Amino acid sequence: MATETELKPVSEQSEFVLGMQVDKKTPPRKVLSLCSMRFGIAFMVHFSNFTLIAQNSIISITMVAMVNSTDNQPHLNSSTEGLPTNLNGDQHEASVKAPVYNWSPQTQGIIFSSVQYGMMLMQGPGGFLAGKIGTKKVVGIALLVSSLLTLFIPLAASLGLALLLATRVIQGLTQGTGYGGQFALWQKWAPPNERSRLCSIALSGMVLGTFTVLLVGGIISEALGWPFVFYIFGGIGCVYSLIWFILIYDDPVSHPWISGSEREYILSSLHQQVSSEDQPLPIKAMLKSLPLWSMCFCTMTHQWLVNTFIIYTPTYISSVFNVNIRDNGFLSSLPFFVAWVVGILGGLLADFLLSKNFRLIIVRKIITTLGTLPPAALIVALPYVQSSYITTIAFLTLSCGISPLCQSGVYINALDIAPRYASLLMGTSRGLAHSSAVLVPIVGGFFLSQDSEFGWRNLFFLLFAISQFGLIIFLIFGRTNIQEWAKERTLTRL
Repeated sequence: MATETELKPVSEQSEFVLGMQVDKKTPPRKVLSLCSMRFGIAFMVHFSNFTLIAQNSIISITMVAMVNSTDNQPHLNSSTEGLPTNLNGDQHEASVKAPVYNWSPQTQGIIFSSVQYGMMLMQGPGGFLAGKIGTKKVVGIALLVSSLLTLFIPLAASLGLALLLATRVIQGLTQGTGYGGQFALWQKWAPPNERSRLCSIALSGMVLGTFTVLLVGGIISEALGWPFVFYIFGGIGCVYSLIWFILIYDDPVSHPWISGSEREYILSSLHQQVSSEDQPLPIKAMLKSLPLWSMCFCTMTHQWLVNTFIIYTPTYISSVFNVNIRDNGFLSSLPFFVAWVVGILGGLLADFLLSKNFRLIIVRKIITTLGTLPPAALIVALPYVQSSYITTIAFLTLSCGISPLCQSGVYINALDIAPRYASLLMGTSRGLAHSSAVLVPIVGGFFLSQDSEFGWRNLFFLLFAISQFGLIIFLIFGRTNIQEWAKERTLTRL
């Protein structure tokens, strides 16, 4: 007969963590972070996210050169729709170097959204799979497959729309798996007092990828032709996937090059988070958990804000200032560069506050509030300052730049409330949040098709309401203590 009881320590003085015995009486000795292997792992995941988001976003900037006319593009589904494409002969120059297609705006919308459904569906399963077989395999395979498909997209487009859509759908499934699978690393690599900075470094790679594609995508398309954007980023991904398989290890115990002192420090700091892989998921308890639902909901509403930046920043700049694609790419990428820097600094800020004895729940909620309220307020103010070029760009830059602070707040809250299931829960919450990538362009297209001037205003007010509602829910119900259903249990035979 089996009954469920709480797991007791192996002994009063020691405990086994990740298969290695650690001394509980001896406090963990901190290892210099800048010289540590765990920060090297964070930067490896950073570049993995950079590669995946860049490959995901390429077609948003290249679509201007891929179609024979974008003059009548609707304001939906693309971060470059609505851009002027013939002001300086940009489109004509690009079309000379590469084929163009007669895709209607509706067809373009289908192409844009085809990758998003797989991204939305596979982040949760990707996290679960990584928890079972390891992040190294899951993310490494996802990187390689996504990169090969990126190389194939120009050929798929020339062979027919159906093959292009199928390629994009499969690519979305692999990229979603890669995004969700990364979080399993931090269950075994991230000491609790360093989670904010490690996760913020890793997640900031997504912002850097968006910045890079917006900045160089148009330049490459004009200089070499749009297929080379896919070839360059696909080739980078193939090379990096090989580096990933060589350098990444799923835990500090199996890493051959980590120092003994750093291994002991990580394991000692995680001694209360012993993991039993065979324990069944407490699904019913999860579904009843208000802290878990508040984390998921706040993540989704904040992603509504983020996806509005990604999809509509170039479009808004174009509609207000009527600039060419190269200038638009630079102006649109500037906020994401600031966001990349602030995202990393936000992790340092969160861990600094923790080192000053701020309660963890206070830090998470302060950081989440700073990453949600000011950006949404600045966005709402845009229609009222659009007569000033400098003020508009400044507001856009500040708004987008501050938003990644949430990477050190609600986005990693699963590591606080359920470290044993963090990979699955963080992947699932990000997957649910990714639904906004599908909904934002639909809602935005509806508003902007009614009235351009008031459409932007209504879209921004809706964004403010949605993001603040999610923030309020998290402020009320968000927690950082390990939930009862997430605590380690073991089966005892009687």
